[in-house]
Amino acid sequence: MKSEEMLQSLVLEIKDNIRRSRYNAAKTINKEILVLYFNIGRMLSVKISERNWGAKVLDHISKEIQNDFKGIKGFSVRNLKNMRQFYENYSFLEIGQSATAQLGRLSSDQFLNFFFRVSFTAHILILNKINDIEERNFYIECSAFNQWTVELLGYHIETDLYKHKGKIENNFDKTLPEKIKKHAIAAFRDELMLNFIQVDDENDELLVEREIVENIKKFMMALGREFSFLGNQYRLVVDGEEFFVDLLFFHRGIQSLVAIELKTGKFKPEYAGKMNFYLAALDEIVKLEHENPSIGIILCKEKSKSIVEFAFKYTNSPVGVGTYKIDKKLPKELEKYLPKPEDLKKIMENS
Repeated sequence: MKSEEMLQSLVLEIKDNIRRSRYNAAKTINKEILVLYFNIGRMLSVKISERNWGAKVLDHISKEIQNDFKGIKGFSVRNLKNMRQFYENYSFLEIGQSATAQLGRLSSDQFLNFFFRVSFTAHILILNKINDIEERNFYIECSAFNQWTVELLGYHIETDLYKHKGKIENNFDKTLPEKIKKHAIAAFRDELMLNFIQVDDENDELLVEREIVENIKKFMMALGREFSFLGNQYRLVVDGEEFFVDLLFFHRGIQSLVAIELKTGKFKPEYAGKMNFYLAALDEIVKLEHENPSIGIILCKEKSKSIVEFAFKYTNSPVGVGTYKIDKKLPKELEKYLPKPEDLKKIMENS
């Protein structure tokens, strides 16, 4: 190995150690904060219930804390309420003590490992948005494992990842190596919410594709973790003829190329045949020797489960069919400022 390469290798090793150390430090700090907030929440819950104190007591406590600890953040009245809510929802865990409860498919030790890696703000978002325990556990586990920001967590909650993850129609079971089948199924969701798409004609595939490319970061957020974007209208040359894949990605976890074809209408059987051709070409021309077979995802506005199943019957390449939505509804906070459709109609009729 050359001297320059050895130096670069050393630099990379040092950087990796720094990142690991910083991540471990952040985990430790986050755990201490959660334990502190849990204990404060317990004190508030128990004492306020025992004494039957009113809402003003939190205002008093908040002021006292901030008077003694100048410049301290995180102890507003709102956050004290959050701490009480945090404790009351997770009091069964007995944080800091021995916990033996089984939490769905996870033991308490497994759950707490994920639990302490999620920020307090993220925990409160999950508590406020999700009532079902299993669903809460799902978002806690995903947040910890994927290191989601609060913004990304909010996006996945709003687009109902719990309901759609791993539900895409596919033939992976018969077309992928055993070692990656489960990972491949879990990597895709059966419906994508593309709220960022702003086009006059939703049936124009090129316009929709252009919007996706211009907002590729948001599209990858919708896709999920571990995707790398390789390009759009990816050129393949077979026997002197050119063919173009709408969108091409690489999934680091599965170690597979992922070709995405965008269709603005209903799924048609011929789409599976075309994707089968693209995947064969990608495996022959683009795929590296150590990589797994390429995977194709056909994104349509609509699909029939029966038609998809028949289309897959003799398809030898791994293909999935999902749907996407372009939600043009106004955010609720803006709706109150605009007239309703029926009011607009009356105005037009009287003008």
